[in-house]
Amino acid sequence: MSRHLSIDVAIIGGGLVGSSAALALRGMGFSVALLDKGYCGAQASGVNYGGVRRQGRPIEQLPLSQRAHAVWPKLQALIGIDGEFLRSGHLKLARNEADMATLEAYAGETAEQGLDLELIGHNGLRERFGWIGDGVVGGSFCAGDGHANPRLVSTGFAAAARRAGVHVLENTPVRGVARRGEGFALEAGEGLSLASRFVLNCAGAWAGPFAESFGEPVPLTRIYPSMVVTEPTEKVMSVNIGMEGGGIYARQVERGNLVVGGERALPLANADFSRPRGEGALAIMNNAAALFPGLRHVQAIRFWSGTEGAMPDRNPVIGPSLTTPGLIHAFGFTGAGFQIAPGVGEVLAELVRDGQTQTPIAAFSIGRFAATSARTDAGSGAGQNQEPNQAGEIRS
Repeated sequence: MSRHLSIDVAIIGGGLVGSSAALALRGMGFSVALLDKGYCGAQASGVNYGGVRRQGRPIEQLPLSQRAHAVWPKLQALIGIDGEFLRSGHLKLARNEADMATLEAYAGETAEQGLDLELIGHNGLRERFGWIGDGVVGGSFCAGDGHANPRLVSTGFAAAARRAGVHVLENTPVRGVARRGEGFALEAGEGLSLASRFVLNCAGAWAGPFAESFGEPVPLTRIYPSMVVTEPTEKVMSVNIGMEGGGIYARQVERGNLVVGGERALPLANADFSRPRGEGALAIMNNAAALFPGLRHVQAIRFWSGTEGAMPDRNPVIGPSLTTPGLIHAFGFTGAGFQIAPGVGEVLAELVRDGQTQTPIAAFSIGRFAATSARTDAGSGAGQNQEPNQAGEIRS
């Protein structure tokens, strides 16, 4: 049986970016449909590490990150749950003097951004964070950062959007979208057609074909985060931990479980899905035990992975289409979308309502890939995406 739905805004992708945009748009009075090919928050938004950090982001992301930073303490009022958000602070460690110099340079470059970074030497680390083992020379501490439970937060925004009156359509893949008159026509699921004034492309790792269908190809690739969670244990760490240059990252929740990451999983035959590598999970735990002696006898109880869209320059695509009025993109967060997603949702809503936003997003324009796409199409490597480098860490 076919059915038709007319709304102001159709959002492709029910992850945290799409669902937060849906909630913000509904608060502005727009009618909204949120469509996901599976379940809202089941991919990158729900399976990431759960870091709520500003520290370490490219400088051009910091205004957007600061905007999102103001949202996280308000989750209870906004979506009805706190998402286990804890402002624990984020400590980024340096293994050697070169890494420490990088942290020092970053602190200087971001001094006017409001992160209030505190550089800590080796002796200071030993005094304040005695549970950290040898092998580090210092660190950078951002007291206002923290962590949260991605499974609760990602589904929490979608549930709040549904309560606000958004048409949340799960297991409803978008099979086609085209410009029609002053708006768009979409075909989705089994026999569902939609008419909308605006379309938001928030499809994550699946966003590339939608952008390309409107003449805006991008070098979007897929990466697969791999995480480990341990049994509950006594308090080992008090802050969210990262490493300069990549590698291990870890946090401990109030129940005592530790969430640890630092490796990538392998895609299955169907590249929409992946599974953790046994040797990767073992490497995560061995690296964590070496850095945090208190974890040496803690048992790992669960492993997981997911699918994340990645861009070669580590920055997402956020902003209006340059070919199609009414189409707005937001994808390619390269493992770092969890913290900024609520801010992105607000920005997308403003772009729909006002056609602009006060938050700087020019660096994220899809137009930055136009020259690259033209060169690629002219050469023999057309259609071949560049693999993101190791700087595109799988964290959030």
